[in-house]
Amino acid sequence: MKRARIIVKGRVQRVGYRDEVEEIARRLGIKGFVENIKPYDIRIVTEGEDEAISEFIERIKIKRFPIDVESVEVSFEDFKGEFEYFEIKRGDWQEELGERLDTAGKLLYRSVELGERSVELSERAVELSERTVELSERSVELGERAVELSERSVELSERSVELGERSVELGERSVELGERSVELGEESVSIGKRMLEKQDETITEIKGLREDLKSYLEERFDRLEHEVMAIKAKLGMV
Repeated sequence: MKRARIIVKGRVQRVGYRDEVEEIARRLGIKGFVENIKPYDIRIVTEGEDEAISEFIERIKIKRFPIDVESVEVSFEDFKGEFEYFEIKRGDWQEELGERLDTAGKLLYRSVELGERSVELSERAVELSERTVELSERSVELGERAVELSERSVELSERSVELGERSVELGERSVELGERSVELGEESVSIGKRMLEKQDETITEIKGLREDLKSYLEERFDRLEHEVMAIKAKLGMV
């Protein structure tokens, strides 16, 4: 157990800071008091478990509008056990009423600021919503165009496949015709060879005929020559 004496500086008077401190002390189960000291600071004296006091010191460093704690000065003392609970030591009723009104005014002013900011944000949200609608409409248009292009692409792909299949068919036909042409060429070569062989035989036969005809003509000429000589002898021409 220990006792802490704390001086808090900053915007801590007339902003509801003492109420916040009292609530923190209540939750941590520590005892003591909090009070305003002139001109602007807060004094806290508190007792409790060591861990609770340490956590209390950290949690009272509040920076949340309208409260703004700038510094916390702490000194520790021996535990005395003189407090029954934690309380707010208040001034006279005029001072307390003024503080309440000041706090309410600051909160009201802050509420107005937040309201104006909320309106600005709402207007901005409307602008963004309108822009979102425009972009969504544009996105839909682009989506529709994309679908159209995809459909066209599919059609072209199907046509390409058809042409590819036709090209394959024509290629296969071309191969067949090429193979047939080769077969016909080979057959033509074979026929040419046979014709050449036949031609050689014909030439041989012609040569043979020429030899026979020559022998026949020579024999015929010899016979005619003898007949002519015989006729000349009869006529006394020799």
